[in-house]
Amino acid sequence: MAAKSSTISGIAFIILAFLFTFMTLSDGGYSGNPILEGKYADPEAAVFGKTYWIYPTSSLPYDEQVYLDAFSSEDLVHWTRHPEIISSKDIPWLRRALWAPSVVERNGTYYLFFGGNDMHEKGEGGIGVATASSPEGPFKDALGHPLIDEVVNGAQPIDQQVFTDDDGKTYMYYGGWGHCNVVRLSDDLLSISTFEDGETFKEITPEGYVEGPFLMKRDGKYYFMWSEGNWTADDYRVAYAMSDSPLGPFERIGTILESDPAVATGAGHHSVLKGQMRNEYYIVYHRHPLDQVDGNDRVVCIDPLVFRKDGTIVPVKISTKGVKGARLGRRNFRMF
Repeated sequence: MAAKSSTISGIAFIILAFLFTFMTLSDGGYSGNPILEGKYADPEAAVFGKTYWIYPTSSLPYDEQVYLDAFSSEDLVHWTRHPEIISSKDIPWLRRALWAPSVVERNGTYYLFFGGNDMHEKGEGGIGVATASSPEGPFKDALGHPLIDEVVNGAQPIDQQVFTDDDGKTYMYYGGWGHCNVVRLSDDLLSISTFEDGETFKEITPEGYVEGPFLMKRDGKYYFMWSEGNWTADDYRVAYAMSDSPLGPFERIGTILESDPAVATGAGHHSVLKGQMRNEYYIVYHRHPLDQVDGNDRVVCIDPLVFRKDGTIVPVKISTKGVKGARLGRRNFRMF
């Protein structure tokens, strides 16, 4: 009888523990905003396995901005900092300004693409790539030189984002100075391939584009998003377009993220995180707290990204609450 009672008690404990976890994450377990402690910007969000990751810029003056931290979470609420996953000591050609990373995985290797040296003339810097065997690094420069080190179609080689389509083709979108290019990456992600028409760089700049491109695919449609305005000012914001092709054309539809004078200013340079449920999306972005005046005073935040039935995006209402906790790998219930 004692053994049976012990078994029942054990089962009851497991049930109570499960209910406690469920209630913690689904009833009031909000992330809050900002979600990362410290000054960070230009967040790249990703899912590797059952873990959420954010790779942000360390929001410091250029000459101090020579390393990147990463953050991981199992539930979008509690984040673990992984310090200096890459720094200037790991990139022989870097002398200043390491920023705006984009991280993807292929065949067990993690590739981190980054902007380096705030390049203005050929050879000064550009877009680099580093590799690691795990998402927390350490990452090491893979080429010994930038992948792109020249201005093509007027696009400064910065703010790259890497996207792999359903057919396995991988594209990189990048560009500052009001111009955006797309290139095809080779299968090993370490060089640039040509398109079927023989071109290497294609300009896809939509109306209003400034920087910070991001492409995602949902229900067969390609969503291209970008930042407009000045990154140090209140008018910094995110707009978007839709297309049937990853190469566009992309015609501006409207603004989906912007300042709210009651919450924060300069909301922009974002990425999108896909949850487990079909329509579960989050926008991860940076913004300026109301009590901060320096352009580098930026913090990383997260809010829901909602799509209408026709596929268009509902403008985001930036918040201090953030999002509810959500674990990956769940099957029969949602926590969002």
